[in-house]
Amino acid sequence: MREITVAVDAMGGDHGPHVTIPAALRCVAANELLNIILVGPGDALEAELKAQRRQHAGPRVRLHHASEVVAMDEAPAYALRNKKDSSLRVAIDLVKSGEADACVSAGNTGALMATAKFVLKTLPGIERPAIATTMPTRKGEVLMLDLGANVECSPQQLLQFGIMGAMLVAATTRKPDPSIGLLNVGTEDIKGSDMVKEAADLFRASHLNFHGYVEGDDIYRGTTDVVVCDGFVGNVALKTSEGLARMLAELLREEFNRNLLTRLAGAIALPVLNAFKRRVDPRRYNGATLLGLRGVVVKSHGGADRFGFEQAINTAVGEVQNSVLRRITEQIQGTHMPLRAVP
Repeated sequence: MREITVAVDAMGGDHGPHVTIPAALRCVAANELLNIILVGPGDALEAELKAQRRQHAGPRVRLHHASEVVAMDEAPAYALRNKKDSSLRVAIDLVKSGEADACVSAGNTGALMATAKFVLKTLPGIERPAIATTMPTRKGEVLMLDLGANVECSPQQLLQFGIMGAMLVAATTRKPDPSIGLLNVGTEDIKGSDMVKEAADLFRASHLNFHGYVEGDDIYRGTTDVVVCDGFVGNVALKTSEGLARMLAELLREEFNRNLLTRLAGAIALPVLNAFKRRVDPRRYNGATLLGLRGVVVKSHGGADRFGFEQAINTAVGEVQNSVLRRITEQIQGTHMPLRAVP
């Protein structure tokens, strides 16, 4: 296997270099084929390396100076026009130039998507990129997209999301023919909006392994390998899931700390609780892919810790190793749908 280079926006996220740099160093130590380019203001990068008791980054880690930083609350259009030397933009530029195989950022999602689409463009046959991430289920994992990049979608775009999602799952899990579900308000053919019904017709006419409609509870049942929806529905579903997980954790903590007897019960149940926590730990699934671009771009959660950011880097490495972009392009070209010329 060949070496892989990942450009890391070291300044992105809530914690910046204090999380991104230690995570990157750990990834390099664990993978002898991985090279990292840390992007950000040189003094900030060097200060964090010193804090990590590193006199230099090492032979497989190099620093790339960028004089600006995109704030988490900055308007995407402003960042795109006025922050051309930001760590976020420069990391994406390194993918465009071929110096890096992938980019990972925990920064402003809107700015990352807008900049990546402007710099890298979309793959042939893909009208809009989609945000995709893996989520735990009763049977393993499910890939869900779109999670917020496209609030309104056409039936053709939902089909494109399905193709991209299936190819990502096939490449990274070795499932040759992943099943695809279209998120709807019911599983019956008569239910859903006209847009969803038209999309279902396109899926049925394609060569994809289309399961049919799935409902919200099917996501965590693991009914299908891929769940497709527009960005409005997907983002609401994701944020609802995150909120529910936090609430359940807080309620369990409150109940086990209610009195001496419940604390004793909690101590006895601790191995089970820890196993459950590991199984549903959102940090393990950190790293949402901006699918459909002419380059691998992975978005880490802004509040991710070092372990979570490591998973985002590993996600990018996996996509490069498994040639996800090539697989998507080949599948799009093999479907009976018009291809759009991308400038």
